Amino acid sequence: MYVEQIMTMLGLSDLQFALAAIGLLILILVAVLNLKYARARHKAKERAELADDRFGREPSFTNSFADPGAERSEPSFGITSSSNLATEKFAIDPRIDCVITLRFDEAITGSEILEEMKDWADSQVQSNARWICEGLNADLDAAEDWEELKLGSSYTELQLAIQLASRRGAIGVLELSDFCSRSQALAETLGSQIDMPSVNTMLESAKELDVMAADSDIQLSINVVFDDPCPWGNFDALMRQRGFKLARNGRQYEFLSNGALIFNSADLEPNMPVSQLTLLLEVPLVSQEDRAFERMLGEGVEIAQAAHGRLVDDNGINLSEAAVVSIRQHLDVLYTNLEKSGIPAGSSTASRLFS
Repeated sequence: MYVEQIMTMLGLSDLQFALAAIGLLILILVAVLNLKYARARHKAKERAELADDRFGREPSFTNSFADPGAERSEPSFGITSSSNLATEKFAIDPRIDCVITLRFDEAITGSEILEEMKDWADSQVQSNARWICEGLNADLDAAEDWEELKLGSSYTELQLAIQLASRRGAIGVLELSDFCSRSQALAETLGSQIDMPSVNTMLESAKELDVMAADSDIQLSINVVFDDPCPWGNFDALMRQRGFKLARNGRQYEFLSNGALIFNSADLEPNMPVSQLTLLLEVPLVSQEDRAFERMLGEGVEIAQAAHGRLVDDNGINLSEAAVVSIRQHLDVLYTNLEKSGIPAGSSTASRLFS
């Protein structure tokens, strides 16, 4: 009765009132979803901050990849500008990407394609997952076939790809479905044929990739405890003498080889005596050929000898040769598994997956 009085006062018919009610429910649903995504992003940020302080105190393996059972922020995609389709330049890789291909009957200019894709930068779209766009250049004199879209070039084919997994976890069904829907709409607008895998197939691939990566994402640590705290000035001089470089944050030391990071230290308190040094190695990010563990272990031994320290395990007991042998054996298995998966340690594909 009360509802009928409201309808009479507002002059609404049954249909109009029903449509208004549906619209109100949709608004409520959108608000709930936005709140859910906001909480997920907040928790993901908290986990990232905690991860910075989560360093093992013994030479051990630590999984850095997202815990399959933990709540995590789902990836999605976005564009930073119409002339730069990805924040970082990466080539499409079917091993870790969902790839959708558009084929044109006649070559289409990059400017026309980018114009149709400009709304992909909609701020309402979450932008955590890395996605890439490449075009097959129709110019026979082009330096390369597949390339990042350029305004003045023409293309006969277009490849759109979104990364299926990262340390945030496997891509979610909503993000993948949205990406596929946008790709299909783009194909219709440009009048192109489209070759697109099913969402379910890509979700299964994402889960398998996530599991493999979680098993392989290992952080290895070596700890040096000093018998007497080492003054910061002496410690800094020793680290620089050993070839370490102070990081930009002023709290970590980095060990580089040919300009590439091999391993680094945990955070230290600047200008304070150092009682313990922890060296950290992100195993999947460094090639096996760099012998990162052996070099890190060697540096730990040299630093311990120079500053009256010792390598210890989690209980403060001197590191045993048996523990070192065990770590080497685990590393051999890990590197072999990464090779078998087609994503060798230190490769550009590994850098994308374990980021």
